[in-house]
Amino acid sequence: MPSASARAEAADAAARRRREDLENTRGTRLTAIGRHTMTLERARCENLIGTVQVPVGVVGPLPLHGQYVRDEEVFVPLATTEGALVASVARGCRALRESGGATVAAEDIGITRAPVLVTSGIEQSRRVISWVEDHESDLRSAARKVSDRLDLVEVRSQPVGRSVYLRFRFTTGDAMGMNLATVASEQLVHKLIEPATGARCVALSGNYCTDKKPSAVNLLEGRGKRVFAEVELGETALSEVLKTDADQLCEVQYRKNLLGSAMAGAQGGFNAHYANMTAAFFLATGQDVAQVAEACQGVTCLEHRGSGVYASVYLPDVPLATAGGGTVLDTQREALTLLGIVPDAAPPAGEGALRLAEILAGVVLAGELSLLAALASGALAAAHERLGRPVLPTRR
Repeated sequence: MPSASARAEAADAAARRRREDLENTRGTRLTAIGRHTMTLERARCENLIGTVQVPVGVVGPLPLHGQYVRDEEVFVPLATTEGALVASVARGCRALRESGGATVAAEDIGITRAPVLVTSGIEQSRRVISWVEDHESDLRSAARKVSDRLDLVEVRSQPVGRSVYLRFRFTTGDAMGMNLATVASEQLVHKLIEPATGARCVALSGNYCTDKKPSAVNLLEGRGKRVFAEVELGETALSEVLKTDADQLCEVQYRKNLLGSAMAGAQGGFNAHYANMTAAFFLATGQDVAQVAEACQGVTCLEHRGSGVYASVYLPDVPLATAGGGTVLDTQREALTLLGIVPDAAPPAGEGALRLAEILAGVVLAGELSLLAALASGALAAAHERLGRPVLPTRR
């Protein structure tokens, strides 16, 4: 087997050849794409030609009080191309510091995969569901053979017409677990359920999972990690840091996040901009960025509390990891280390991912409060005018 250095050299050489071929055939220079610090051999990307670099800013110190981030101040890397985002989240962090920090919590709900089976009709569908319920322990044992970090914790059956959806829910330790769940689901369906029931699997994913799409089932039942963050903001934090007051902030929350989202028919998006923070956080720490589509679901709450406000964020569907996937890449591993996480750490398995989820909750709360305050004070457009316009190269 080739050494690690030999594999790295081979990956670099292959990427260089592809770049040169594209440059020659398309007449386009790919010099910047070819410059990188990443070890290309670790990349899970086909037909690799190099990297696309995204600016990374840092916010903090962000004081958090949770089970996995125990009364700590963290500095959080965020990768984004949007001017003003990092500055806004940093302002939210200052407001949280002024208020004694945010309380955060994370729960491991588990990753899901939901194959769809076709039956002859109602009676066979009922037999399939009954068989699955009666043999859940056998399914659990079979899933465990796929990986020792994989536990099947629930199977939820949903029949409609001649279709039966089986929503398998697995915990997967510090891995996000989508690949593990897919492999396990395939084996459970093809080796156990189909032979025993006569039903036929039409697709290994029937969209009842639901992966990389907003959905009511994920909003209500959760997926990946379910996270919470809260803070009580005093009058000083509101006026001196966020440049607003309790009445203005709560009115924006009511008319924008609640009424506005309801009028738009938003699918779980009762918030100002969770997607901004989750995308920047996911990019920096090596998560599957497409899952922002589901992770940005959630609800912001603001209530008057004396002369200040009680504020909270709730994200029920956050698939993330500190092992596998993009977390193996060099820059992403450094970002995780900055957050006090050792990628691929030894047991207790799962605590790294839960720590990461608690940190994300605090970041989302900080960013949410800052944007709502900017809207309340009328500062949003001016901030983007000042920070969001790129400096373009001078034409010669």
